[in-house]
This record gives sequence, C-alpha cells and structure tokens, in this order.
Amino acid sequence: MNNKEILLVVDAVSNEKGVSKEVIFGAIEAALAMATCKKHDIELDAHVEIDRETGDYETFRQWLVVEDSDEVLEQPEAQLTLSQAQEKQSDIEVGAYIHEPMNSVEFGRIAAQTAKQVIVQKVREAERAQVVEQYQEKLGQMIGGTVKRVERGNVTLDLGGNAEALIPREEMVPRESFRSGDRVRGYLKEIRPDGRGPQLIVSRVAPELLIELFKLEVPEISDGLIEIKGAARDPGLRAKIAVQAMEPRIDPVGACVGMRGSRVQAVTNELAGERVDIITWDEDPARFAINALAPAEALSIVVDEEAHSMDIAVDDEQLSQAIGRGGQNVRLASQLSGWDLNIMSASDADQKAETEISALIEVFMKQLDVDEDVALILAQEGFSGLEEIAYVPEQEMLDIEEFDADIVAELRSRARDVLLTKAIANEEQLEMAEPAQDLLDMEGITEELAKLLASKGIATMDELAEQSVDELTEIDSIDEEQAATLIMKARESWFTDEQTEAGE
Repeated sequence: MNNKEILLVVDAVSNEKGVSKEVIFGAIEAALAMATCKKHDIELDAHVEIDRETGDYETFRQWLVVEDSDEVLEQPEAQLTLSQAQEKQSDIEVGAYIHEPMNSVEFGRIAAQTAKQVIVQKVREAERAQVVEQYQEKLGQMIGGTVKRVERGNVTLDLGGNAEALIPREEMVPRESFRSGDRVRGYLKEIRPDGRGPQLIVSRVAPELLIELFKLEVPEISDGLIEIKGAARDPGLRAKIAVQAMEPRIDPVGACVGMRGSRVQAVTNELAGERVDIITWDEDPARFAINALAPAEALSIVVDEEAHSMDIAVDDEQLSQAIGRGGQNVRLASQLSGWDLNIMSASDADQKAETEISALIEVFMKQLDVDEDVALILAQEGFSGLEEIAYVPEQEMLDIEEFDADIVAELRSRARDVLLTKAIANEEQLEMAEPAQDLLDMEGITEELAKLLASKGIATMDELAEQSVDELTEIDSIDEEQAATLIMKARESWFTDEQTEAGE
C-alpha cells in the first residue's frame, strides 16, 4: 500500500462509518508503530506520524523521561532517566519524550492486518462514543428498539444507527419473554461503564417507565393539564400512580383511564398485564394515604409525624383487601405516599387507642400529680406528652371546656417543672459519664477530649463512629476537619470487621 492509498483508506472508512478522519489516521499510526516494534523484536516504544495532506509517514523511537533513581528502570528499552535525557536535550523535563528517527516499515501484509484490527477497534470505540453522546440527552427517558438477541435472560436491543442497549435480567418484568424481532420499549436508566465501552442500560421494571407510558397515552399530561406526582410498581402484577389536575374542570383519573379504559389498558398491555390503580394526589399526606389504599376505604387514621408513619383503621371485612395479597396493596401505597402505613381492623385500632390513652393517663397522673379525670381530659384532647402541655399556645388549653385559667396555669407550670428536673438530671448524668477504654485508647483522642465527648453522650468508639460531622462540630473546640478525622478513625473497626467476615 503506497502513501496515497493510505489517504484513500482514510477517506473510505471515514465516510462509511461516519467517524472523523483523525480517528482513522490515529489507528493507522498505531498499527504502523506496532508493526515496527514486532520487526525489531525488542520492547522499544515506536511513534509514527502521517502527513495528513500527502500520506507520507515518519517513524521515531521514543523514550519516556523519568526521574533519576538508584533503582533499575522498569522498561530500559523505552525509558531514560532525567540525567541521561539531558545529555541529549538539555531542556528536557520529566514526563516528556526523547525522539530519534528510525527506518519506517513497509505497509505490507502484516502491517495491513494489524492496521485493520486497530481501525476496527478504533471505529467501534468512536461509534460507541457517538452513541453515548447521542443517548446522553435521552437518559431518564423512554426509548424503543428491536430485540437483537436473548442470552441467559438478558435482552439486547437494536436501537438503530449502530446503537445497542441491554435489558439485564433483573430489569425485566417477571415471566415476560421476548423473541428476536420483537419491538420493546423501556426506560433508559443509566449509561454504565464497561470494558468494551459504555453500555446503555434499559429497565422494564422502573416506576419511571410507567410514568413515561402515561405521558405517551394521555395528551393532557404532555399539555401540562395533568401532573404525575409519583408511581410505585410491583412489576408485572400491580402498580399505583398518583395524578393531579392543574385545572379544576379536569378529572385527572378519568382522563388517565380514557374512554372505556382505553388509555390505561394500553399501558397495561405494554407492561405484560400489570394492573394500574390511578390515585388522586392530595397535598394533605393523610388524605393522600387514604386515596392510595384504594379500593379499600379507611375508617380512621392516626398520624405520627415523628415516626413518619400512619395507623389506618379499616372495616374488618376490608382488612384483607386493604393489605392485599402478600401485603402488595399496602406496600405500594406506602411507596407512593412516602409514609409507613400500618393497616389494622377497626377493633384493633380501638384497642390500641385505649391502650395508648390508658398509658398516657398513668403518665399524666404520676408526673403532673393530677387525678384520673384531669388526666383523661388531657388524653382525650390529644395531648401526647408533657412538652405539649408545657409549650402549646395557652389558648388551646383555655379552649377546653372543663379547664379555667387557674387550672391551665397550674398544669403548664407543673409540666415545665418536671421537664426542667429531667433536663438537669440528664445533664448531671452526662457530666458524670466516664469515657470507655476503647475511646481513651483511640488515636487522636486525649483524656480531656474523651471526657468532653462522654459528657455529650459519646462514651464509646462505636458511639463516635455513628456521629456525623455536623453533630460533632456542635461541640465547642471541635472543627470540621478534626470531626471528620475522628469519625473516620472510629469507623476503621467497622471495615476491619467486614474484611474479617469476608475472609471467613
């Protein structure tokens, strides 16, 4: 192959594969360099430069300049120490190359085969890079393709334009199967690094796919008249999706269901028969949770904001429906609402409420030194602790029919006295706390610092490891850098334990 033929090859491959000429030139240069190394049968480092206009090329032997050292060079045929290199070029620096011209190899059969392999590899790399760039903008969207092959449950999709995507087995809907040539849609979940180049990962089980399908089937969503607030799925079996109308005149559930169920049925068909419940979203978490439990109806609900959970009572006859087969209905409702939902029968809810009220009455009688009647009124009015009695707006307690101003003032005073006594006792207990030996022995901990940490309730190394930087910097004299260092040092034992278990 002469020099002009090199230019023709570059033009042909570039036009055919849609890859820049520079990539092809680089592949041929690499092939010629490899052929040069093979010809001399030593581990030299060859470098080839092709003239982009004429196709002429020159070959150089090059040495990487490394720092002076008493140790033997790892690659003596391709490296020079700095002092050796400066004998050839006085202004050379570490990391640069010394070049020396050498005879170029002919672009013969062996070089041509090597060039072909390198070109194919470079072209594939360039094509993958183009695919990644093209699909980077589609990340987080629904894409479609044709099944190219199925291997061990993993499905490879042909997206067209030399682009492929993979649906891993764990991202497939259970019991769903495809054959070559089937058209499949999925959610572009991630672009995963791979030894052979970045890989497009598509999911058929992601809740986002359900959302994208409804956007496709319901024009009101794409027009901004309806907003999807969230979705939860048990892939292939059942799903819930929450919708909100942006205009009062629109029925969001009816619009998503469609005429005679046509729209929701189209989504169900796409997802292998997955039944979809369409839920009206509500800004009130309790109402939204009740909606999410549909078709079961709630009788009462108790919200525990601190635990981020709700106790929902339903009719005994609807208990199994509210929970669903294998807990499916309540699990999806919990995922959709973002709250832990505890479903119970009305009788169980009444019994639990009675137990809690009885416990509260005992607490109020003992700590506030009041009779059962006063404690019962406080519990029935929704007071769940001394903090509420001490610090809620005074008018809320004055609004209670059985209480007058004197009773309210006395109750609030007693509650505050009890809380203050507890706080003082806790403070004294912490001040007297002694640090554990493992904390005293930890690197970077002085006895003074250990006692300071113990006085704040951090007496052991494990307790220190569980802290966050923000929590630790609240202690005077500890800055962010010291906090981070102490926490990581305390956590070293965790990693040691994990490695020991892995070794076993």
